[in-house]
Amino acid sequence: MYITTTIPYVNARPHLGHALELVQADVLARHHRRRGEPVRFQTGTDDNSLKNVLAAEAAGVEVRELVDRNAAAFEGLRGALDLSFDSFIRTSTHPGHRAGVERIWRATAHDLYTRHYEGLYCVGCEQFYPEGPCPDGHEAPLQQVSETNWFFRLSRYQDELLDLIRSGRLRVEPAARRNEVLAFVAAGLDDISVSRSAARARGWGIPVPGDPAQVVYVWWDALANYVTALDDAGYERWWVREPRKVHLVGKGVIRFHAVYWPAMLLSAGLPLPTAIFVHDYLTAGGRKISKSSGNAADPAALVHAYGVDAVRWWLLREVPRVGDADFTDARLVARADEDLANGLGNLVSRVAVMVCRFLDGHVPPAGEPLAEVSREVHEALEDVDFRRAARAVWQLVEGANAYVERTRPWQQDTAGREKSLGTLVGACRELAVQLEPFLPGAAARVAAAVGGDRLSRPEPLFPRLSRP
Repeated sequence: MYITTTIPYVNARPHLGHALELVQADVLARHHRRRGEPVRFQTGTDDNSLKNVLAAEAAGVEVRELVDRNAAAFEGLRGALDLSFDSFIRTSTHPGHRAGVERIWRATAHDLYTRHYEGLYCVGCEQFYPEGPCPDGHEAPLQQVSETNWFFRLSRYQDELLDLIRSGRLRVEPAARRNEVLAFVAAGLDDISVSRSAARARGWGIPVPGDPAQVVYVWWDALANYVTALDDAGYERWWVREPRKVHLVGKGVIRFHAVYWPAMLLSAGLPLPTAIFVHDYLTAGGRKISKSSGNAADPAALVHAYGVDAVRWWLLREVPRVGDADFTDARLVARADEDLANGLGNLVSRVAVMVCRFLDGHVPPAGEPLAEVSREVHEALEDVDFRRAARAVWQLVEGANAYVERTRPWQQDTAGREKSLGTLVGACRELAVQLEPFLPGAAARVAAAVGGDRLSRPEPLFPRLSRP
């Protein structure tokens, strides 16, 4: 499986919305690797945006300085969020990206033409709109732009796109987003502008082949990263022969990924992705978390304050498959304390302590499994429902804690106690296996606490985050 995230602008440091998509992609990658499947997980940054240029001007620094600094913060989320991506592409520095964008441009030349255009432009979205305000909530007023650009004949691909999505050859999930895309395409597609004047872009970006007065539209440039990040062998393996090519995207950019990108590939005669999985937004105080809104929660700072397990678990346990999720520090703390400290941590500690107290640490033979959740986890992740998958794992915690209260090993005779504790150790070991894609660090600690033939009293696995 080839798993990619969108590549965000680097006009500012990352926020929690970026962390959501990265963690979701990481869970998919770890889950499928655990099943023995080959996986490539790719992410990166979109460096060639006018937003980055304007942010550098506002900060009084060179564009390269700002882009390098913020891109490093995004790449640094690998450690902060315990991510397992295989590749990180930066569109301004990757050695094959510019040449790859130029190849796609030339391959689509039969669908490119120039014309004069006047319209309202949102720098936040990096796209034109027929009228304001920005539908994605960017507060800056739309700019009136009048210039000659290169256009792509998107209208030519309306019927093919409808057939691709309706047939499921291009899977768009969830269904509400698929229907949204189908309605947009069925209403009729206009040709789209795919270049910007080099003067307006301040010369930042990839020049249009044969027309240095224009730079390639940042979205055309950025979407190409899914193939330009691959060398020749990688392209053949992961884009041509790989049967599952999955893009994880936010709902605000679905049109680019489910309409413009497939049309570009159709025009260029290149293979298509197979699935586009769409998540909704994180909000704070009811407003979308974003760099420009002033409510951007810094994921690295949250990890520093509360730990990576708490941050990852809130993103996976609380965010629904459909619908926005409102974030507060208090909600993150409450979920971590309830599930991790009181639920999972208390279970593993109780089991290990009882084995040490009653059986001198010797692990008895495994009993009957309390629950089989691997199928439920897999089915939920196939349905791109991370909250349902996390809830399936949690059934093991709840079932094991209920089993402790039901059997009361401390009141049983030796044979009954060994049977009960064998069952509970087996449940904790299975928990370590099932939890690994979601909380890899916590899963390793659980495995260490209940692994081997003889247990010792473990240190607390999770601190309580709320103050007494």
